[in-house]
Amino acid sequence: MITWMKSAPEQPVTADAAQINQTYRYWRIHIMLGMYVGYAVYYFTRKSFNYVMPEMLSDLGMTVADVGLMGTLFYFMYGASRFISGIMSDAANPRYFMGMGLILTGVINILFGFSSSLFALTVFWIANAFFQGWGWAPCSKLLTTWYSRNERGFWWAICNTSHNVGGAVIPLLAGVLAVNYGWRYGMIVPGIIAIISGCFLCLRLRDRPVAMGLPSVGNWRMDPQELNQEQNSAKLPLLEILKRYIFTNKYIWLLAISYVFVYVVRIGINDWGNLYLIQNHGYSLVKANSSLTMLEIGGFIGTIVAGWGSDKLFAGNRVPMNIIFMLGIFVSVLLIWLLRIDSYLFNAACFFFIGFFIFGPQMLIGIAAAESAHKDSAGAATGFVGIFGYLGAGLSGWPLAKVLEIWSWDGFFVVLSATTLVSAFLLLPLVIKPRRVEPITVN
Repeated sequence: MITWMKSAPEQPVTADAAQINQTYRYWRIHIMLGMYVGYAVYYFTRKSFNYVMPEMLSDLGMTVADVGLMGTLFYFMYGASRFISGIMSDAANPRYFMGMGLILTGVINILFGFSSSLFALTVFWIANAFFQGWGWAPCSKLLTTWYSRNERGFWWAICNTSHNVGGAVIPLLAGVLAVNYGWRYGMIVPGIIAIISGCFLCLRLRDRPVAMGLPSVGNWRMDPQELNQEQNSAKLPLLEILKRYIFTNKYIWLLAISYVFVYVVRIGINDWGNLYLIQNHGYSLVKANSSLTMLEIGGFIGTIVAGWGSDKLFAGNRVPMNIIFMLGIFVSVLLIWLLRIDSYLFNAACFFFIGFFIFGPQMLIGIAAAESAHKDSAGAATGFVGIFGYLGAGLSGWPLAKVLEIWSWDGFFVVLSATTLVSAFLLLPLVIKPRRVEPITVN
């Protein structure tokens, strides 16, 4: 890794208690603000394509299958990048890693906006997927090093709502630009915003507390669960960490496989929802996209409820809240599919509740993976389950497009309903037999 991007080594604690408290409190707020703004803007350059897609189809004469293939390739690359960047970010300084990724994805969005051929558009969108993977991994590292176990569900949820904010703004921004100025502006303007925001991250984020001469967050907050994980996370080589804590961790494998099905539903609704409203209810692009904004508003509220509930109601066990929210997804999908009421308020409300329930499991599985891994491998753990999540996202692209072509929207909603139930079923063993952190010995 480039020297200036590497994480700094641990520094001895020399400050007194008052200085430590002041420094921790100052940077926890500013780091959260930086992560929040940064990841919201990552969504500008990740979802811009989806919300200019109907205009692009008309302008370039592309088919739904063409767009579905681009989406599938994007999500497969993004899933791989989540794991690769997770490993890289565990050894990187988050301020530069996250900031440079956002700058590069902004540049690629601008290049996409100037392209016309299917080949060029596909190449740029795959490249965008790679650098999109640089967004969440450093957030995972910062959340597990600056916030302790008994409070992390809430703070992780707060940070996770950033993509709901980004996801709520980009449909309106990209849709208005696409309708009034052409779809290319719906790609170029978010790209410019991303470059500016990436520079902001490079200036305002910071490294781990121990690299700044502060005690670990477990010691600062005297959190027994956090101290337990810190004490049981001996310094190990990278390959040993991956083997012990990820590749042979049954808990993470169940979370990862469940993640596949969560993302089929989440991305399926997110990517195809506006087309459903246009084709079945005759909405304009802007009106359909405004309904999708309710998905993100619901997700914003649901994410905080899920994080708070897993902390307060289940003592940090993320699985029971996960299953409750998955049952909520199932009911919400059935409502919009079977009732088919031709009312803007009804459909917007259905998207609100789908968003409320879908973003809880998306967040909770990620945090559960980070907490079940080695203290120094939060990025790799969330990246590993991310591979499976975006395998599911990839299945919502071309395969789900083919389901639409063959079985229409009934087939689409049957798939989403079935995958929701399968995802909940896979997590049941984790409720019956909770995972315990076992100490390790180093020879």
